[in-house]
Amino acid sequence: MEAQAQSKNGGPLIRLESLGKVFYTEELETHALSEIHMDIKSGEYVAVAGPSGCGKTTLLSILGLLDTPTSGDYVLDGEPVSNLTASQRARIRNQHIGFIFQAFNLIGDLTVYENVELPLTYRGMPSAERKQRVHESLERVEMAHRVNHYPAQLSGGQQQRVAVARALVGQPSILLADEPTGNLDSKNGGAVMELLRDLHREGATICMVTHDPRYAHHAERTLNLFDGQIVSEENGEKLRELEEIGF
Repeated sequence: MEAQAQSKNGGPLIRLESLGKVFYTEELETHALSEIHMDIKSGEYVAVAGPSGCGKTTLLSILGLLDTPTSGDYVLDGEPVSNLTASQRARIRNQHIGFIFQAFNLIGDLTVYENVELPLTYRGMPSAERKQRVHESLERVEMAHRVNHYPAQLSGGQQQRVAVARALVGQPSILLADEPTGNLDSKNGGAVMELLRDLHREGATICMVTHDPRYAHHAERTLNLFDGQIVSEENGEKLRELEEIGF
């Protein structure tokens, strides 16, 4: 994966300023996010941690251009997201952002190969190049021997590996992971976290949502979210040191 050295203007790759998100119904308005300030530099590994319902997935959806904020600013690679058209947002999602979901989100009637190939098909990429990219991505997650299998024929850990391959195949500059270990046992969860750590070492920019402090500590920084607000920030290296000495 090729990571950008820096954003176009030399600043952070991702910048959120006073960002808020409100969901409205006929009788109620729910403030999912409020006054979020956050910078993520190119090549950085950031975890967003917090209890269920605190706004983590909403934040990740906004970062991935799957949702829009109600207030505040989101600047992506030097470009205010509010200036982008729907087609520009779709193109950025397809070409620059990779998603890893807790529920895998594989398509049941497509093979492993076809699931991983799908994002490239939307780009109109030539068949030979698609084939090379797909096999490289599946080799990376040790699933090349399962190209003709369907998701139902795979274990949960294998499905998540395929989902990671699909996220990587487009060589995105940003990798967004929403509870990537949430449906996995500890062994498979640990394997996926090691894979993310390897990708970060190679230069990937990663933002991961998790409720598990063990996995949050893999990141360089952890932003703790509570009731839609960032309430604290922790250094991942320091947390790992404390874990190692028993605190």
